Amino acid sequence: MLWYAIKLVVLLPLIGLLAWGSLLLARRMQERAGRQAGSRSLRVVETMMLSPTQRLAVIAFHDREILIAATRQGMTRLAEAPARQEGTPEP
Repeated sequence: MLWYAIKLVVLLPLIGLLAWGSLLLARRMQERAGRQAGSRSLRVVETMMLSPTQRLAVIAFHDREILIAATRQGMTRLAEAPARQEGTPEP
């Protein structure tokens, strides 16, 4: 019983530190990926969940915005329009 308590006292904080460290690492990796997004030709402008299996997404690609429906069966392009300029109000 004493050996179990010693393992619990040692391993429980170790597991907590590993979880905290992995979350910190994941956040740093996301920040690093976000900084490099400006040089990419493809970016996700907005997403909206319609149901647990259906999602709408607006993708910016080469000065175009493409509306895509994503389901478990695949993706479908619904519409395409010229990209809006940043900071301009919508009509």
